[in-house]
Amino acid sequence: MTAIDSLFFRYARIALASLTGLTTVPVPTFAANSACHGVKVEITKAREEAYGPVIVAAMESKIKPAQVKFYSILESGIWSAAYISTPVTDDGVMFFQTVDGKKHFRDVWGGWADPSENSGLVAWAQKLGAPTDLAKCFAETVTGNE
Repeated sequence: MTAIDSLFFRYARIALASLTGLTTVPVPTFAANSACHGVKVEITKAREEAYGPVIVAAMESKIKPAQVKFYSILESGIWSAAYISTPVTDDGVMFFQTVDGKKHFRDVWGGWADPSENSGLVAWAQKLGAPTDLAKCFAETVTGNE
């Protein structure tokens, strides 16, 4: 191996080590700083089956639970929210409070939101009784910041 080849491989190893560090360190940092960290949960079949009937029961137009499309599910303590759409509604976030082990519909937010409306959205959700972490995640979700 020539001196030039040796020097090239040395700098390539340094660059590769630097790039590896850059790509692995910030990701957990950003995730931990997100308003939805620990609130936004995975949309599983079990969660769809738990929320679907409660969502359908809260609606005036009757549809089947299988017709509910889930975009996000947020959970914090006894409060939760599901960002959904159905064939008969616009996209919306339905809020629930668990009482005696059963989810009870509390209110729905629908429409479009701009990031400048974030604090108003947080205040609206908190006025319902939703905890701060869920309210902040809701606001970030509907404004497209999450």
